[in-house]
Amino acid sequence: MTTNGQESAAIVEIRSLTKHYDEGGQSRKVLDAVDLSIQQGEFFVILGKSGSGKSTLLNLISGIDHADSGQIMIGDTDITALNEKQQTLFRRDKIGIIFQFFNLIPTLTVLENITLPGELRGDNRRKVEDRGRALLDRVGLLNRADAYPDRLSGGEQQRVAIARALAHEPVLVLADEPTGNLDEDTGQTVLTLLLELTRDAGKTLVMATHNPEILPYADRVCRVHDGKLVVTLNHEPAMTNR
Repeated sequence: MTTNGQESAAIVEIRSLTKHYDEGGQSRKVLDAVDLSIQQGEFFVILGKSGSGKSTLLNLISGIDHADSGQIMIGDTDITALNEKQQTLFRRDKIGIIFQFFNLIPTLTVLENITLPGELRGDNRRKVEDRGRALLDRVGLLNRADAYPDRLSGGEQQRVAIARALAHEPVLVLADEPTGNLDEDTGQTVLTLLLELTRDAGKTLVMATHNPEILPYADRVCRVHDGKLVVTLNHEPAMTNR
């Protein structure tokens, strides 16, 4: 990918990645020896219908799930070579995740949800809280800092989730159907905010979705079909990745 006339570096490199699940005594291959590069600073969309493997691919990149074979490099780190504890720590420090159903902790306030990742890794509490309040201001919810998640609307909860994902300044942001649980207008607002925040921070955003209306915003699109990936540079002919 070229940005401002210069070739940008890959932040994610996937090589020969394979994943299958056992269903009803039969093996179903979800990803079949796929290769993929995701560039620093781009908005990359993984498009596919339910069950196609798009969320599986996100979970493998984050280290939440484990591949049968293949390699995933994030920067200089081979996350497929890490043990479970190392993957958890890497995810905590380097990756921000936004889920469809928000996954906020109900017993923590809005601000406490946002500051939790930084506190878990031992960052300075004052700096963590200051950054949390600054992000809340950006998403328009500074006045709800002391509220609990069940007092917020779905759109407000997802805005908090976006702030939480960016609070520890990750190198990579993963979003799994972030607008899938919202009405159309709220979903558009959340998408616009997510893109604005990640682009302003120079972050790489990888989003799994079934919604083709998101595609015009993407730098590149990866379609998952029959275990293979088809990647297109926005508005250019498809090229099959095999």
